[in-house]
Amino acid sequence: MSMADSATRRRTENRVAWLEFNRPPVNAFTRSMVEEVRAGIAAALADPQARVLVLASAIDGYFSAGADLKAFASMRGPQMRAWTELCHDIVRLLRNSPKPVLAAINGIAVGGGLEMALHCDIRFAAADAKLGQPEIKIAFLPPIATTQTLARLIGRPRAIRYLYDGTMVEASRAQEWGLVDELVAPADLRRHVQAYAEQLAAKPAAALAAIRHTITFGEGMSFEKNMAMELNVVERLADTADFAEGIDAFLNKRAPKWSDG
Repeated sequence: MSMADSATRRRTENRVAWLEFNRPPVNAFTRSMVEEVRAGIAAALADPQARVLVLASAIDGYFSAGADLKAFASMRGPQMRAWTELCHDIVRLLRNSPKPVLAAINGIAVGGGLEMALHCDIRFAAADAKLGQPEIKIAFLPPIATTQTLARLIGRPRAIRYLYDGTMVEASRAQEWGLVDELVAPADLRRHVQAYAEQLAAKPAAALAAIRHTITFGEGMSFEKNMAMELNVVERLADTADFAEGIDAFLNKRAPKWSDG
């Protein structure tokens, strides 16, 4: 596939990988686009030059328009199951990522692209963005593990009402709910997310991965199992060169030099 035919765009700047949805005019997802997104995420996570991944859109005014419904028109149960399994592969990649994953949400954000963003660690949104899950209007539900993630992010009652209504939510309301974490002036979104991602990229990778793993996979565990997982993680971190470096740098009042920096 040529770059001109690609429905995604990937670039790395100062150890920050950007994977941008790029299917004009509105980023409506086809199966091939979903496959490209999966491949792009996998490539960014495997790239030693990339320390942070950002999901974004290359199209002004649209982060995601959801699925291209022409692709859904002929689908029945088995085909929809295969589509959803593909989408769930993306969820697993994002959840298992050892690297921080951010989202830069602009414009209209509905359906699949937004659902992927919900699995990111931190969601930045343009102040004029609008978010929504309108699947009820086609007698469906958001299939990218969204029912589970929404309940964890914004609580069961609000998640159910949000999906029942299928209406758009202003960015400010989305932030109040916890759907997005920080609002940014539209013109500053990319610069702001890049700057924050570079801060993360400068931090010790093993510690970032440990924080991400324990919080992500601690959900649903008993408190005792969470503590057991934490014990294993801190034992591994204490044996790393970066832990020794961090302690020595602090005691000697100097900047640390991380092994993977």
